[in-house]
Amino acid sequence: MSDTVRTGLWIGVLTVLWMLVMGYTGWYLHPQLLNLFFLVIVVEVVLIARALRRSAKANTYLQQVVAGTTMAIIASVVIFCGSSLFTTVLFPSYFEDLQRVGREVMRQQGLADAEIAQRLEAMAPWQTPVMNALQGVIGTVVTGLAASLIVGAFARKRA
Repeated sequence: MSDTVRTGLWIGVLTVLWMLVMGYTGWYLHPQLLNLFFLVIVVEVVLIARALRRSAKANTYLQQVVAGTTMAIIASVVIFCGSSLFTTVLFPSYFEDLQRVGREVMRQQGLADAEIAQRLEAMAPWQTPVMNALQGVIGTVVTGLAASLIVGAFARKRA
């Protein structure tokens, strides 16, 4: 198995595992702890950087960018499946839970019930298993492309 495929799979698997940690600990129900999920960005960038440094001598800059983006695309397939499983099977009340927590936070901020209802209604189309999984895919691929563009340039200079 190539380093590109292996790294992409690791990014995807580690992201899904972290998603499960967030779910089973209930951290996704806490407004501040919910942000811990974004540690997956650090994991993705570190793994892509590590893989691109290893291949810097053998690859051109464009090959580095393609390899890093490919890693992210492979990861995004795993993440899409994991996210879909998470929100449909393991935590089917995930979106209702998020709305409940969001409602509580907005009440604490002093928003009127009508304003809260309006905001929650505006967010509803984005809070489906498919849309949630697609947001993970887009975030993973964009992060992978950006990391590859930057790391690829620096890794080539060091090689």
